[in-house]
Amino acid sequence: MTYVSTKKLKELKKELEQKKIITRQKISQRIQEAKALGDLSENADYAEAKEQQAFNEGRIIELENLISNAIIVSKKRIKNVVQIGSKVTVKNKNNKKKEFIITGSAETDPEKGKISNESPFGRAFLNSKLNDFVQVQTPRGRVKYKIIKIK
Repeated sequence: MTYVSTKKLKELKKELEQKKIITRQKISQRIQEAKALGDLSENADYAEAKEQQAFNEGRIIELENLISNAIIVSKKRIKNVVQIGSKVTVKNKNNKKKEFIITGSAETDPEKGKISNESPFGRAFLNSKLNDFVQVQTPRGRVKYKIIKIK
């Protein structure tokens, strides 16, 4: 199961289509051109094209799995309960505020505050309620947060 937004699902489908049609054709053409040069045992272009082909095929399989196992995140929210898709504002013991958006693993972007529901923070916050205290195990030890806002 992979939780994704409708927007992310469209992006994944678009990437899959490009990998299957455009990228496959370009790689196939490179392989044919490299074969035309002769001796494949010492042909760096051929080896590189075959490596790109393997990488592309691996990504296609990954995308197909993501798409077939995708669960669209509902816009319906249970009021004041952290769910996938929630924007959560928390504060630590020093009253320093942080904001996180709980996403599926395919949409994480820690620099933008988007954390996976499978991450330690995501798991700790999920199903918590407004004003709950949540503890998260980090490399520096346990950190305690209070949930002060849920959107």
